[in-house]
Amino acid sequence: MRAWLAVLCLLFASMAAAAQVVEEADGPVDENYRLGPGDSIEVDVFNQADLSGEYTLDGSGRFSMHLIGQVEATGMTAAELEVELVSRLKPDYLVNPRVSVSVLSYRPFYIIGEVGQPSAYPFVDGMTYLNAIAIAGGYTYRAKKDIVYVTRAGDADEDELRLGVNERVQPGDIIRVDERMF
Repeated sequence: MRAWLAVLCLLFASMAAAAQVVEEADGPVDENYRLGPGDSIEVDVFNQADLSGEYTLDGSGRFSMHLIGQVEATGMTAAELEVELVSRLKPDYLVNPRVSVSVLSYRPFYIIGEVGQPSAYPFVDGMTYLNAIAIAGGYTYRAKKDIVYVTRAGDADEDELRLGVNERVQPGDIIRVDERMF
């Protein structure tokens, strides 16, 4: 009897650990992720297939949805966008709309400077600046290899941060690999 109890405890403990790992793997940063131009989202309006769908935010952070038209989503979290969509659908179109918003893909990051192939690349959760450099063809022979300069998406002042190559990339980062002196 005690052996079965021990086996059940181990089983539940391993299931809880697996659920925690899956939970950590979802979403890039956290639920406070702010939407911006280039993000792709999925909007699900319960029992309304015509209103549900996948949308990509344009260069100004907007998308167009049936019935309600242009929706400004820049700077909103997925939860805030859900509230906005419910408020726009409720008065005129649906009695009790239930809306779910999830991020399908995040805006790309950009890498410039002393790398093999400067360009825009798709964001991948957990990526470091060193991984981003590798994706961009690696360092050129002139590159400074220990730090990068980063401008965060949405930073109104466009301040350039000096970060180590093992820090994590955020969606929309503009990464500059500088030239070394010698």
